[in-house]
Amino acid sequence: MGEKKAVVLLSGGLDSTTVMAVAKQQGFAVYALSFDYGQNHRIELEFAARVAAAAGVVRHAVVKVDLRAFGGSALTSDTPVPKGRSAEDMGHGVPVTYVPARNTVFLSLALAWAETLEATDIFIGVNALDYSGYPDCRPEFIEAFERLANLATKMGTEDGKRLTIHTPLIALTKRQIVELGLSLGVDYGMTITCYDPSATGAACGACDACLLRLKGFAEAGVVDPATYRHFVRFSTR
Repeated sequence: MGEKKAVVLLSGGLDSTTVMAVAKQQGFAVYALSFDYGQNHRIELEFAARVAAAAGVVRHAVVKVDLRAFGGSALTSDTPVPKGRSAEDMGHGVPVTYVPARNTVFLSLALAWAETLEATDIFIGVNALDYSGYPDCRPEFIEAFERLANLATKMGTEDGKRLTIHTPLIALTKRQIVELGLSLGVDYGMTITCYDPSATGAACGACDACLLRLKGFAEAGVVDPATYRHFVRFSTR
């Protein structure tokens, strides 16, 4: 038998780094896939490279896809990233940091690489609990894409293989994700989650991504080892 291969989508953030650790713990040979998609916080690719190297992945590929050509998001345009939103605000509606069709595009390219590798497993760090309301992070989307993957590939239609989209974090809170990662030895000091980091990678501590991350660490009773521009204290009360 050959090695058990998996394509893991890796942004260098808390969720994707945890997912990569889960894939390795399950015995997969990891092929990490990151995207240079015109994001303002492109520095995340430097973190992804460090995380991939530290994890000893088989290969780390970075694919360039210019979603900035379309804009439509605070992450791919000059629209300001929202700061200091309440949990209630984050729990309603789709925020301006949503990048149209991003996960659909990313999963499609991951599927192409998986088929080339003859890998039947793709891991992605989507989450449907402590998240910012993105429609392409929901279980319904993942289930639909998995059906598409098995209908649209030679592996699924001719070779008799079943492709699986793994979402080990989809039903976990940020606290549970942090605890899972720590149990697997993840060094979260190597990761970046911020939508508006400094040029050196220091997190802003106020965007939705930072607030959700800080919430997870606070509820887990652990200090977030990431670098922030200013001292940040997050209360769980």
